[in-house]
Amino acid sequence: MHGTTRGKAGTSAAPAADLSADHGEAMHRLVTELYPLCRSITGDGVRQTLAALLDYIPLNVCEVPSGMEVFDWTVPQEWNIRDAYIKNSAGERVVDFRAHNLHVVGYSTPINARMTLAELRPHLFSDPAHPDWIPYRTSYYKETWGFCLSHRQLEALPEDDYQVVIDSSLEPGHLTYGELVLRGSSTEEVLISCHVCHPSLANDNLSGIAVATALAQQLAARELRYTYRLLFIPGTIGAITWAALRQAHLGKIKHGFVLTCVGDGGHPTYKVSRRGNAEIDQAWRYVLQQSGAAFEILPFSPFGYDERQFCSPGLNLPVGCLMRTPHGKFPEYHTSADNPSFVRPEGLHDTLQLALTTIDVIENNRRYRNQKPMCEPRLGKYGLYSSIGGQSASDYQMALLWLLNMSDGDHTVLDIAERAALPWDLIKQATQALLAAELLKAAD
Repeated sequence: MHGTTRGKAGTSAAPAADLSADHGEAMHRLVTELYPLCRSITGDGVRQTLAALLDYIPLNVCEVPSGMEVFDWTVPQEWNIRDAYIKNSAGERVVDFRAHNLHVVGYSTPINARMTLAELRPHLFSDPAHPDWIPYRTSYYKETWGFCLSHRQLEALPEDDYQVVIDSSLEPGHLTYGELVLRGSSTEEVLISCHVCHPSLANDNLSGIAVATALAQQLAARELRYTYRLLFIPGTIGAITWAALRQAHLGKIKHGFVLTCVGDGGHPTYKVSRRGNAEIDQAWRYVLQQSGAAFEILPFSPFGYDERQFCSPGLNLPVGCLMRTPHGKFPEYHTSADNPSFVRPEGLHDTLQLALTTIDVIENNRRYRNQKPMCEPRLGKYGLYSSIGGQSASDYQMALLWLLNMSDGDHTVLDIAERAALPWDLIKQATQALLAAELLKAAD
């Protein structure tokens, strides 16, 4: 490995807003604020996005130079764009980057030329299945140029002499990402990641950024068992670069999940890690089961977002992926229809609450030993049981009994909560009561 990173810590004052407020409205405002920025896997759009997040959380902004070898990849040249358009012979912009940044194929090389429609057509991309939407297309690793437009507009283009301009640059620079570390009492870490590489796509990009930022605000105000590392990185190459630079550190990661497509109206979907039975997989499955709402658990697949990098065989980290409607399963995916109106505040809010509950589970998931294991202890003597007999056991009493019965040093609290099928808050309350009564003791 060669090369270095450049880091810049956030120096923002108090957070501009509590993103967990207003049942998702504050997160939705952040999505709307960031939507116009033209992000890519490198460049000023990423820097502008991370700079905006510094108003909310104290990110460390890191830059990795182009040309650095990262595993089987190389950090690419930096791409920036200032303007792009197609003008007809009357001088009118018929396709205009300033109107929507999806109009330009990501990483398009510069061009300034006149050409016929026949010469231009191989560089035009549309989606006939959704004729009024602009598709999202990129060409990161093959130098070319292109424009995206609605299929209806493409079909209506007349034969003409067109001026084609893409005022962009592709030159040595840096790959930029943001990282925030929140220290806990343990050096073991929870990795939470989202991607910052898409231009104006609200659910597939910005929803994950908004929830991750709100999550960071919430965690920063808590006493933590684990250390939390939140990454705001370009997809694929960002995760590969970060992992290559942090190889010696990866053994500290105990749990993790990627946040993406978490703001639409669909039900929560969790894709398990490559291990399939990691504690984080168990925690998400339990939390979603206890939510009382529809959900889906997906098996691991080596296709998707950055969980596939973190779960590559050489790393095999316990990292899953949280979504609502998965990528490619909603028609708005990778089109101009994935705009702020497609993202719902209530979806953002629900995702944040589920993530906070899951974190509470892993924070409090330990093994205990029953200190009175020879038959059931007399709970009334400890003020833990009703003095009136003959009644059905309450859920709280059942939580006490399950914890006492299963706390043999081998089962975790989460194991017990799953088997008892009881809410987490109740299990946690009962655990604390048994610890206070000295009927449980930490096994470790």
